Formats: sequence, structure tokens, C-alpha cells
Amino acid sequence: MVAYVKYDTFIENLFNKQVDGFGTTDAWLVVIHTDAPAPTTDNGVADLTQIGASNGYPGSNNITFNSTRTGATLTATAVDVVWTATGGNLGASTTGRYFSIYNDTSTADVLLCSYDYGATFTVAVGETMTVDFGASLFTAS
Repeated sequence: MVAYVKYDTFIENLFNKQVDGFGTTDAWLVVIHTDAPAPTTDNGVADLTQIGASNGYPGSNNITFNSTRTGATLTATAVDVVWTATGGNLGASTTGRYFSIYNDTSTADVLLCSYDYGATFTVAVGETMTVDFGASLFTAS
């Protein structure tokens, strides 16, 4: 991933108890979308233009995540998400570029953060696309 973007409302949603940062009650999902994140105005997953669900892409995927606190810093970690294209290009789209994380448990499906792949991509039959979260999904302090 080239660039990480935190949606401006994420911290507000965290403090308003719309997001469980420790993974004990909430489901976080990742989606592929075509439009650049607008961190100052996007708040819910409905604000994004997602690629269609097909050919190995179900429309979103659950993220296995957990968070720990050290001092005043929360670090969220997550297991990488992998999609394999079957029967055609992943999502039948050649315009995927961004991956956003949202909280599926909240009523508004509030956005947490986004990753920019750096260019549009196509995942052909038999190929995989991996969202690699690295050592941490994000830190908050």
C-alpha cells in the first residue's frame, strides 16, 4: 500500500462508542473502491464507490483484528485479507485502487481508514490480491 489515510470522523466515532478498538464486540470489514477517500467528508461506507461483488470478491471481507495499549498509545493489528479471482476479473472491475476499513457493527457503517494502492489494478483469474496490514493496522494516541 502506498498511502494510509485516517478518516477525520474516526476518532470522534471512537469516543462516541461507535467503534470498539479492541475487537471484542465489533466487526471491521475491508472494501475495494474506485474513488479517492475524502477524509474530511466521508463518514460511512455508503460514501464510497465500491467495485461490484463477483468473481471471488464478496463485496467486503471481515478483518480479524485486535488492539493493545501501551501507555497512551493504542495499536491495532490485523490479519492480511486475500482474495482470489475466479471465473473472471476480481469484482469484474479493472478500476479498483483503494481499500477502506469500516465498522460493520455501527448503524452508519463508519469508516476508520483507507489505503491507496497507488494505481488502478486488475486481478485476473487465478491471481490473488492481498491487503497486507504490515506490523499494525494503525496506531492512535
